[in-house]
Amino acid sequence: MDKVPTVLDEMNDRSREVFRRVVEGYLANGDPVGSRTLTRDFSEKVSAATIRNVMQDLEYMGLLGSPHVSAGRIPTQMGLRMFVDGMIEIGDPTETDREKIDATVGSNNADVSGILDRVGSALSGVTQGASLVLTPKHEAPIKHIEFVSLSHDRALVVLVFSDGHVENRLFAPPPGQTPSSMREAANFLNALVEGKTISELQRTIAHEISQRRQQIDILAQQLVESGLALWQGEGETPERLIVRGRSNLINAEGEAENIELIRQLFDDLERKRDIAEFLELADAGDGVRIFIGSENKLFSLSGSSLVVSPYMNADRKVIGAVGVIGPTRLNYGRIVPIVNYTAQLVGKLISNRS
Repeated sequence: MDKVPTVLDEMNDRSREVFRRVVEGYLANGDPVGSRTLTRDFSEKVSAATIRNVMQDLEYMGLLGSPHVSAGRIPTQMGLRMFVDGMIEIGDPTETDREKIDATVGSNNADVSGILDRVGSALSGVTQGASLVLTPKHEAPIKHIEFVSLSHDRALVVLVFSDGHVENRLFAPPPGQTPSSMREAANFLNALVEGKTISELQRTIAHEISQRRQQIDILAQQLVESGLALWQGEGETPERLIVRGRSNLINAEGEAENIELIRQLFDDLERKRDIAEFLELADAGDGVRIFIGSENKLFSLSGSSLVVSPYMNADRKVIGAVGVIGPTRLNYGRIVPIVNYTAQLVGKLISNRS
């Protein structure tokens, strides 16, 4: 990453133009770009042989590659990253795109989760990619926690927040639970819970469990850890990760192996395995972040790109994120401002509600 600006600075005008035109051609249609194509509308009169030499130099630098035996070139992941960081022109979303996103908010009386669901659908429709919306979790301090056994394979955790909000969440308890182990787990949590939000309690519990494994009854420990997994988003309600438009991405990639990898990606997402990491990705950056291919451990499986932006509440605290997944040849110049605009809109919506 650090050497990207240096490579760009060292390129002469001709190399820059060849590189830019190859990337823009690839992003526009997904096809390799050949030297003859470039010579037709190049800014200076040069031969195809000269262009080929420049393309070979760019390939040697690791910025372009030859996908098959064709003479055409496509950008490598490093080349795409350099283009995105140093050459892409990002403006504002078009009025049409803004209107489509704005229309999802609708009445202020609407349910927030319903609005976020519609935002995800609109974002998918506008970008023709797959959209992700990580919904906000309740971040008021917890006042009390209680576990209630419903059957041998069903239990309820009751969360009472300091602002009066109460959440009941179903989960599957570890085998062999007894009323005493559930009471012990609840007592253990309530001793730690004072003034902490769910996120803060998660960190405290993880630390305490590692420090006191020998002191905690093994079944109670399993119950606590089961609850931890639930709070990270694997419970049945409330849904924290909204995925819309997966068919856009599957239909956009023609090769069978790519389709299968993308199916696996969405199976993972819809099982909500990666919610915590997804929020960490958004939380680590200010504004829109772009992850291309294997730069992103979550989505490198499919060779896709992720454009993601956190949204904040009135206290400027990151509480969720919106993003778009698409093929690496996304129209980044258009997608980035749309994601940024959507994140700001959702942040304002949440802040006004609170």
